Amino acid sequence: MSGGNAAFAAYYLIIIVAVVASLIGMRQPIGKMLKMALGWVAIFGVAFLIFAFRGEFSSIGQRLKAEALGSAVADGETLRVPIGEDGHFWVDATINGRPLRLMIDSGASVTTVSRAFAESAGVPIDGRRTVVQTAAGPASSIQSSAEQLEVGSIKRTDFRSTSTSTATSTCSA
Repeated sequence: MSGGNAAFAAYYLIIIVAVVASLIGMRQPIGKMLKMALGWVAIFGVAFLIFAFRGEFSSIGQRLKAEALGSAVADGETLRVPIGEDGHFWVDATINGRPLRLMIDSGASVTTVSRAFAESAGVPIDGRRTVVQTAAGPASSIQSSAEQLEVGSIKRTDFRSTSTSTATSTCSA
């Protein structure tokens, strides 16, 4: 038996001896002592399960919190976003440090914000004019770049590329 296993065996033996000694010391009938021993086994079994699955219970707690509050939950590098009451996925974000509630659109190639928000967040509004496709049809916008975008634990600051994919944001004109 290795040193680690011997330590666990000794620990379990001490627990068993303590429980048996306490039951014998109470001088109860054997049937009642067996019921009490079974109760102790159940208590330690539940405690062991809670300890063994503490990570899963934490995730369940975070998901319940997200559902109750309607907020995103970070799980390492993954951000889980619950569906809103209106059927959309909403997150609390910051653009250039200014808070904003954004709707997630997995099919969008750009992030769009209103002109008023862009001005208040310090996003330049003197960029190149472009047309974006929305659910309501094409809309005129101005292409520019934010300094920083944060959604939960995800932080992007590399918007100065020349790509026109997710590295750009537009604001409605």
